[in-house]
Amino acid sequence: MRVAELYKKKRPVISMEFFPFRDDKTAESFNKTIDTLAPLNPDYLSVTFGAGGSTRDGSAQTINTIIKEKMLPCVAYIAGYGLSPDEICKVLDQYQAQGVETIFVLRGDKPQKTDFIPHPKSFAHASDLISFIRDHYDFNLGCAGYPEGHVEAQSLERDIEYLKLKVDAGAQYVVAQYFYDNAYFFNYEKQCRKAGIDVPIIPGIMPVYTLKMTRALSKICGTKIPEVLGQKMDTIDGEDKAAVLDLGINFALDQCLELLEKGVSGLHFYTMNRSHSTREIIRRLKLEGLL
Repeated sequence: MRVAELYKKKRPVISMEFFPFRDDKTAESFNKTIDTLAPLNPDYLSVTFGAGGSTRDGSAQTINTIIKEKMLPCVAYIAGYGLSPDEICKVLDQYQAQGVETIFVLRGDKPQKTDFIPHPKSFAHASDLISFIRDHYDFNLGCAGYPEGHVEAQSLERDIEYLKLKVDAGAQYVVAQYFYDNAYFFNYEKQCRKAGIDVPIIPGIMPVYTLKMTRALSKICGTKIPEVLGQKMDTIDGEDKAAVLDLGINFALDQCLELLEKGVSGLHFYTMNRSHSTREIIRRLKLEGLL
């Protein structure tokens, strides 16, 4: 499955992101999640890749489950930080053997392990890794974009310059970091087009799953919690799981409705390996005749 071809279709493409399962218990939970979401007919699923290759085996095993057991199309992530070109090739060779046709390329974060030593020939930037993969393989390639600017970027404008480098190096579509204010995405898309970036830019959707998670990830990812959402979060009991999920579903649904109305090429759901919120949002969008 070559993702860039999907985005040429005249309908919104639905994708869902998962992280690798770690053991038999999380594998069982993962299987239940996929079985719940599969009837929604997502266009593809994607599997993340841990910093420094920490989930290398788990990512491959999870991809195998999706492709071979669940018979669903899958995109494999790869993060190059700290890995040698030979290690990158071993991972990509394995993905190729598993039937993966699209790779989502990230620079990746520095592993939290204090004793981790990056390989001296590791790729410093995602654009470098994209160029390497393009020169050695025939994968479709995707990359990440940041509507509010990457947390390490000097400015949004500078960050868009780096995105242009990734696209020029061979990235054929962009999936955006999640956001809670659609204005950030619309402005980002506009600025990217002005910069000459003409590939599909797909908004990332992260429903509120728990109040604690949402606030913590906001600080880590640099995603602002707008006042309207913050007020809703402040007036709800964080221990009332059903109420929190309903808040997240309703807020994300409103985001999706506006995004689809404005003609986005697709929606990318950050599932956090959960099914309820994503399933309900897509169900309601289908009832509206938008998917």
